[in-house]
Amino acid sequence: MPQLGETVTEGTVTKWLKSVGEQVGRDEPLFEVSTDKVDSEVPSPAAGTLVEIRVQEGETVDVGTVLAVVGAADGAAPDPAPVTAVTPPPSPPAPAAPQPAPEPAPAPEPAPVASTPGPPPGPPPEVAVAPAAAAAVAADGARAGWGDRVLSPVVRRLLDDNAIEPSEITGSGIGGRITRADVLDFIDTRRAGGAPAASGPPPAPAPAAAAPAATTAPAASGTATGAAASSTSGSAGTDEVIPFTNIRRRTAEHMVRSKATSPHTLVVLEADYEAVERVRRAHGAQFRSEEGFSLTYLPFVARATVEALHEWPNLNASVGDDELIVHHAVNLGIAVDLDHKGLIVPVVKRAEELTLRGTARRIHELADRAKTKKLTADDIQGGTFSMTNAGPFGTFLTAPIINQPQVAILSTDGVKRRPTVVTQADGTEAIAIHSLGLLCLSWDHRAVDGAYAAAFVARVAELLATHDWAAEL
Repeated sequence: MPQLGETVTEGTVTKWLKSVGEQVGRDEPLFEVSTDKVDSEVPSPAAGTLVEIRVQEGETVDVGTVLAVVGAADGAAPDPAPVTAVTPPPSPPAPAAPQPAPEPAPAPEPAPVASTPGPPPGPPPEVAVAPAAAAAVAADGARAGWGDRVLSPVVRRLLDDNAIEPSEITGSGIGGRITRADVLDFIDTRRAGGAPAASGPPPAPAPAAAAPAATTAPAASGTATGAAASSTSGSAGTDEVIPFTNIRRRTAEHMVRSKATSPHTLVVLEADYEAVERVRRAHGAQFRSEEGFSLTYLPFVARATVEALHEWPNLNASVGDDELIVHHAVNLGIAVDLDHKGLIVPVVKRAEELTLRGTARRIHELADRAKTKKLTADDIQGGTFSMTNAGPFGTFLTAPIINQPQVAILSTDGVKRRPTVVTQADGTEAIAIHSLGLLCLSWDHRAVDGAYAAAFVARVAELLATHDWAAEL
């Protein structure tokens, strides 16, 4: 199981893209994996034949677990190409006092491994798919009483949110480590009124060759696609029982946590898109022929948002310990729908450095990679302000939920041609048909007050109506 992020300690195999006996090329997509950070396709580290699959779809295993065996196609020496591996850093000592878990850092780049001649003919070697150890997260913050137990940030949050002590759960992971699936099984059993998992010390460490698999798909914060949870599905009478998928569980956790953390408040303002519409009509065809995709309203709003955040920076921030942490670089998260199966928020890093055309390119690239499961953990981390765009569905008004730990999220709703009163050059008023739409900002009342939030949205609307957009194309 590859380590797709520094704090990722386990993952769920959601789909095998090759079957046993099929040929696979080096770097050819081999399987899809879902973690608490991102869903992605994982390429084969070597060329040959897939001779064995050890972890089935829907199973959750620890980072470093051997998932499959890739060998030579005809019994000859296997492909000499080396397997890229992530070498885990030594575990630092646990902190003396509890502290909040930090934001996950980008996944470390694997170091190149020198090629060596292939081994002599014989049985096909086991090829671990990017093995790594999970112990690096042991010091990622621990609650008093947890001791030196290795608990991932997701597991710690689940334990905290549900007032569960680690000693109440017997872990099924390597060395008795508690996994997300263990906690979710415990919660489900407790809610059903059944006997909870037996408490007691964790079992003895399993042999290195063992590859235990959790029985249910995990839940975690964030958003990404995943396999259906391994719970009984079917129908009861006329009601259909549909188990939550990995993404639904993780979305639920993230949204509930956001509502419990931030006092949400909403401000809505109507924006005049007529200046934007004129640029789209004049340059849209040429833009599409040059870039290969349409010039939509979204990059205009994104650019206006970035400019407005420089004037109203306290909304490009997060709340710390009795303090507001203002971020001067704008890392703009853009929510992407995954064919109605879930939502993920890739991040346009340093969006203030991009023009309108550059912003449109970056948004399109990230959305395409999200839908084809090519995002990395780094692509969805570090956001400082988010946007969600329900406008293509013709929505009137949306009250989005803040993407923690940020303090605000802007929704762009449907843009429609409607009559409006305009002021002409001589100061007289007239009725004209313009493209109008609502801008809806959900914001954390701990960070700013209503006047500040309203002034920010008003500035976004003003830029949409008055900025020289053609100059940025």
